[in-house]
Amino acid sequence: MFLITFIQLLLIALNFFPSRFTNRKVLFLIYLTNLVTHVMMDEPRFAQPIPNVTVAVGRDANLPCVVEHLGGYKVAWIHIDRQMILTIHRHVISRIPRYSITYDNANTWLLHVNQAHQDDRGYYMCQVNTNPMISQVGYLQVVVPPNILDIESTPSSVAVRENQNINMTCRADGFPTPKIIWRREDGEEIAVEKKKKVLVYDGEVLPLTKVSRNEMGAYLCIATNGVPPSVSKRIILDVEFSPMIWVPNQLVGAPAGTDVTIDCHTEAHPKAIIYWVYNSGMVLPSKKYKTDYTENSYRAHMKLTIRNLQYGDFGNYRCISKNSLGETEGSIRVYEIPLPSTPSKQVTHTTIETKENNIIPTRNDSTNSLQKDITSMKADLFGASSSSSHSATASMSAGNGNSMSALGGATIDRKGTLAIGKSMFYTEYPPTEFGGSAAGTLYKSPSIFILCRFTLIFLLLRNQS
Repeated sequence: MFLITFIQLLLIALNFFPSRFTNRKVLFLIYLTNLVTHVMMDEPRFAQPIPNVTVAVGRDANLPCVVEHLGGYKVAWIHIDRQMILTIHRHVISRIPRYSITYDNANTWLLHVNQAHQDDRGYYMCQVNTNPMISQVGYLQVVVPPNILDIESTPSSVAVRENQNINMTCRADGFPTPKIIWRREDGEEIAVEKKKKVLVYDGEVLPLTKVSRNEMGAYLCIATNGVPPSVSKRIILDVEFSPMIWVPNQLVGAPAGTDVTIDCHTEAHPKAIIYWVYNSGMVLPSKKYKTDYTENSYRAHMKLTIRNLQYGDFGNYRCISKNSLGETEGSIRVYEIPLPSTPSKQVTHTTIETKENNIIPTRNDSTNSLQKDITSMKADLFGASSSSSHSATASMSAGNGNSMSALGGATIDRKGTLAIGKSMFYTEYPPTEFGGSAAGTLYKSPSIFILCRFTLIFLLLRNQS
């Protein structure tokens, strides 16, 4: 640049002079050349532009101004937005102590802004007092991380009745302007805009319509603007409703002497008082009763264990849930059931021997043998006199009070029959209650004796089957 300018001036000078040079002409040309060189070499100029600098509020920032061939000229810094002279050469003019200036004894003048404030944001001019003045401008950007304004936002805890509407607000400041997003702390979806469900909602105001108990919980309002750190606020939404109770089993049966557990499920908010009632009295933990309550948010599971059930423990038990909005109860009836029967033991088969050495066949004998004995007994029975048989039968019916049919195999009262696994021997003497003539008839008549044998065979067969 300097060489081109010098050549142009030289050509201009040669045009003014004739082709013949004299000593005076040469001297004048040399003087002009020296003058131009001196002027061009001593003129200050900026070697590079001032960069734009970004700094977070509270941090330090430096703005460089590089000037070549400054000579006896001076450098000044000016804050254009404030219209304030900050420094002139090596002196600080501003009364703000956070500004300072350094010079590296070469060509760089460095303006220091310590603990930058938002007011420091703007254009800064580096100026050299030449004639005319030369200057260049740089920009200092002071960014501010987001900050949630609690005074303009929804409180950290808010309550609403079920099926009502609510708007939750979250406002924040910072530079650049923060962006607000909402999400649930438990990761569930948010129902907005006529029950449209989203995981993340953008905006300062979160509208919730016809709030249900499922929407109860913690919501996070998150503000971010690209300047770390991002900030968030936790807002707990309480949905209030009166208690509700669900009883899985309203009828519970158990044998006496055992333990039984009954339970109820309840939902309520605010938190409900839950307890059991039996016979108009509150059930308290004791050796007889064990109570267990498991709570999860607005849900609760109530359990009551009754130990060693007795007659007075059967009846209606009530589980009660009560809060400031209402009260409800569920009823469970505990009733007695018989103990389950134990599996029958292996049957022990025995034989019954009479005085006449007649043996009743065991279960392992063949059916044909039984049929022969029965046929023979029938023949003996019908061969006897009809009157004797009838009177004996009548006597026996009167004495025992039992209905019996020898031929038809009709139902016989099983009370007092042979116990399983035990042997029983029958005497030929009648029992004492058959005293008098009836007893004598029963003992003396052969037909009656045969009838008794036939009856015993049937009773034994029925017990073994």
